[in-house]
Amino acid sequence: MTQSGQSVEAPMLELRHLSKIYGVDEAKVFALDDVSLTVRKGEFIAVMGPSGSGKSTAMNILGCLDTPTSGHYLLFGTDVTGLDRDQRALLRRYFLGFIFQGFNLLARTTALENVELPLIYQGIPADERRDRAMEALTKVGLQGRADHRPSELSGGQQQRVAIARAIVTKPGLILADEPTGNLDSARGREIMELLVQLNRDEGLSVLMVTHEPDMADYANRIVTFVDGKIQSDRVRDHHAA
Repeated sequence: MTQSGQSVEAPMLELRHLSKIYGVDEAKVFALDDVSLTVRKGEFIAVMGPSGSGKSTAMNILGCLDTPTSGHYLLFGTDVTGLDRDQRALLRRYFLGFIFQGFNLLARTTALENVELPLIYQGIPADERRDRAMEALTKVGLQGRADHRPSELSGGQQQRVAIARAIVTKPGLILADEPTGNLDSARGREIMELLVQLNRDEGLSVLMVTHEPDMADYANRIVTFVDGKIQSDRVRDHHAA
C-alpha cells in the first residue's frame, strides 16, 4: 500500500541482480552482469543493443528457455529460477506468447491450423480451438485467409499469422524477437502498428528485441543493453505515429 492507502500493482516480471556466465576461469564471459529490470502489465518495451550485448540472453531467460547463473527472475510473482524444465515449459505454454523473425509456421498446414497449434498443446477441444483461432486471425486482419497455407501468403501476412498464434492462448506477455527483421519497411511498419494496437486495445504486454531504431520508436519504453549490462532505460511519452 502507498501512504495514500492505494494499492500498487505488483510487477508482471522482475529481474533481480541477474547474471549469466559462460565458461570458467580466464575463459569466463558475462553474457549478463548484475541486471535488474522491472516490467509492469501493459507496457510495450523495445530491447536494443549491439551484437553480444546480452539482449538475446536476457530474452531467452525471460522466455523460460534458459536459466541464469545467479540472481532471480520473478514472473507473475513466481520465482522462475527455482523451477525445473517441465515447470518452465508450463509457464511458456500458458502465460507466454512468442513471435520470431522467421515466422516459424508449419508449411503444410493452413493459417487456421497454425494458430490452433498452441491450443492443441493445452488440450483445448476442437470446436473451441477453431473458434479461438478464428477470433485471433480476425484481430490481426486475416479472417479471409484462414484456409491459406504459408506459401500462399505474403511475408507480412505470415507474420500476422504468427502474431495470431502468439495471442490465441491469451498470454500475459508477448516476447517478440526481431519481428520485422524479414520484412520490407512498409510491411514492418504495418506489423508494428498491429502490435501497438494489440498493446493499446487488448492490454497486451510486449517485450521486443530489435536492431532498428525506427521500430523501437513504436514502443513506449526502450531498454538498451551494452556489454551484459543495462546502459539506459528510457520511457517515451508516445508511440510512433
